[in-house]
Amino acid sequence: MLYVLLGIWGVSIVLFLSSFLQKDPLIAVEKSVEELSINMYQEQLKLKKRIKVLEEELMMGSPLPSPKKAINEIIRNQVISLHKQGVPPEKIGSLSDLSKEDVRSIIQGIS
Repeated sequence: MLYVLLGIWGVSIVLFLSSFLQKDPLIAVEKSVEELSINMYQEQLKLKKRIKVLEEELMMGSPLPSPKKAINEIIRNQVISLHKQGVPPEKIGSLSDLSKEDVRSIIQGIS
């Protein structure tokens, strides 16, 4: 009887000490929940920043049309002289590397 009690007492001490060496499954779950909440918070911040940028773009409205490029005075004089010689605007545009609209605006500017 004494041996049985000593054996049971020895086994209980071994089991008690081994319980301190085992990993607690709750710690792993808590860590994963904490990582998940941090990731969700970071994603939420990213989304808020994107929304803010989009709202700012909407507030700005459509961009203003880009101003026409300035036409060099030499090219302008060349277009005028070719027009006075009777050259059609399409030909003037191909000679001066300007669009037909640019050539017509220069011609209308002298009229």
